[in-house]
Amino acid sequence: MSACPTAVAERVLTIESLSKGTFMPRELVLGNGNLLINYDQDFNMRDLYFPFVGLYNHINGFRNGLGVWVDDVFRWVDSSWERKLEYFKDTNVSRVRLINHELGIRLRMHGCVHKYKNLFLNRIGIENLKSASREVRLLFYHDFRILESDIGDTAYYNPNIKAVIHYKRDLYVLINVRTEQEGIFQFQIGKKDSWRDMENGKLKMVPISQGHVDSVVSLRVFLDGRETQWASYWLTVGRHRKEVEALDACVKEEGVEHLIEETYIYQVSWVNKEIKYFYDLDPEIVELYKRSLLVIRTQIDNRGAILAANDTDYLKFNRDHYSYLWPRDGALVAHALDLAGYREITRRFFKLCGQIIGDLPYFLHKYNPDGTLASSWHPWFLNDRSQIPIQEDETGLVLWALSHHYDTYRDIEFLDECYHNFVRKCADFMVEYRDRWTKLPAPSYDLWEERMGIFTFTVSAVYGGLVAAAKMATVLGNSQEARRFKAAAEEIESAALKYLYSKEKGRFLRKIEVGPSGKIIEDATVESSLYGVFAFGMLPANDPRVMSTMDAVYERLWVRTEVGGLARYEDDHYHQVSKDIEAVPGNPWVISTLWLAHHFVSIAEKPDDLESAKRLLRWVLARKSLSGLLAEQYNPYTSEPLSVSPLTWSHATFCEVVNHYIAKSRQLMGGEENRAVLERPR
Repeated sequence: MSACPTAVAERVLTIESLSKGTFMPRELVLGNGNLLINYDQDFNMRDLYFPFVGLYNHINGFRNGLGVWVDDVFRWVDSSWERKLEYFKDTNVSRVRLINHELGIRLRMHGCVHKYKNLFLNRIGIENLKSASREVRLLFYHDFRILESDIGDTAYYNPNIKAVIHYKRDLYVLINVRTEQEGIFQFQIGKKDSWRDMENGKLKMVPISQGHVDSVVSLRVFLDGRETQWASYWLTVGRHRKEVEALDACVKEEGVEHLIEETYIYQVSWVNKEIKYFYDLDPEIVELYKRSLLVIRTQIDNRGAILAANDTDYLKFNRDHYSYLWPRDGALVAHALDLAGYREITRRFFKLCGQIIGDLPYFLHKYNPDGTLASSWHPWFLNDRSQIPIQEDETGLVLWALSHHYDTYRDIEFLDECYHNFVRKCADFMVEYRDRWTKLPAPSYDLWEERMGIFTFTVSAVYGGLVAAAKMATVLGNSQEARRFKAAAEEIESAALKYLYSKEKGRFLRKIEVGPSGKIIEDATVESSLYGVFAFGMLPANDPRVMSTMDAVYERLWVRTEVGGLARYEDDHYHQVSKDIEAVPGNPWVISTLWLAHHFVSIAEKPDDLESAKRLLRWVLARKSLSGLLAEQYNPYTSEPLSVSPLTWSHATFCEVVNHYIAKSRQLMGGEENRAVLERPR
């Protein structure tokens, strides 16, 4: 039996496409805070992170695929199958449907990462759509880069437990399968091209290889006409051989079906732990709210790091990725989770903040999932002068989010710990780190990490951070510090209204620069982040200056195509699709669009006023993938996802706005019991 030429050509094509710089959005993200596994929309496993979420990726974006052999014909499921990838409701248990009419085979798969054990589990129903009896083989291809390198790996078959193990140093991945009759049917371990030998359905049974290695394991079933049999596939991941072998024994003893079921039940309980009244929000919006909470949880490491995204396709563009903790993103995600009632997760984030800041009085650019300092492009030396390479909004927003955390949960002992670990010194820094001419925060990088200056968003975040520090100091009895922080915040507010609000334009500026003699240079670019003026408390949302600013944001940044949505700012070059700036000022972003929705919620005076916000929530709903994932931004003409997907910030902002909507509905409509629909766990 020879390899199918069509299948070989398709596989070469998919491998070559990796090097051409195209994004393959993630469609399934499955994790437990230690182990994270991502599948793309073609049902290829593309990322495997362990022992930290976001660190290390032992696949690095290369395809780990599945093929099916029957009647001497082989087909990869990523090329010639109809595919439907989604989740079971209210869980991160995947529900995958694959069908190939040529082969006459349907596959049904239920998969998850176990709720706390470092196991990936997949229960597979193999259905024969034809009337004749047939032998069907499933072949699982693994192309690992243990510890993010393909140098010095080893893979071998262990006959004692009948499993294949990949390892390097202190990282082990064990692979196993089982049908109702047997375990692994055949295996092969080779030099990164074993997929070529899969396509005849026979594996060479090579028992070990080292260096640049890959592996294949297969299972087989004998099906009568129209019959379905179930099989199992699992990975165990650990720091040493005994650990992965013990997990393998656990799977064999307890069964894949049972382990998936207990994870399913736990996740349904987790996402429904806060029973909410969602008022008149569409059921689909409620479902995306819960999906967003579940997605966010997969992107958070159990030791506190909140990762921006874990999609390694971005490596093809910058040789870097989004698998980092940005304190700004982390603070805003933590705030959304606090609104949703998940204090256990956010406490770990704030505790980590106290560790990563070290002896500095400010947060640096970004951090690795293990808390170490991450890569950066912010220089310490520029234009023949030293500088502090920070985005100061990151420092302000951590304090702002922590204050809201305390307001929600009133854990004064935890607040006291955080205050002494980092709040006091951060607030002291923000008081002192100011421009001598304007008394505004001194220049730093903007939240988009693209330019230096004094930005309205950053000023708003620093103001919010200082007000928060003053409140926390008051609660802890540090009245003198509270007065100092409050006075600085008031001085910043006054300066912002003087220098950053343009009476001529009737709105806030994006930024200013201050020359050596105090001369002010204005940047009047309209930017969606101007929402920070009301979001962090500097002015009320219905202040005329905020209203005129947000009117300009809507007028200048709404994408005038059938796709719609709000761009980040005028002439946004990041993944820019169009130079027709009048119609397409930039690609529509989820967070920008939701910031506008946040403003609509904040200024609503009667229930009907909330309809504008609801329309924008529906806009986001229309952008989600089949499985419910939200990207960073979208093509303004085709609505295809651009950049990373899922973006944690996108999902968190959706959750935040939904909770603001609920709070405003409660305020405008009265008692929940009489006016709202109770969403109960099912």
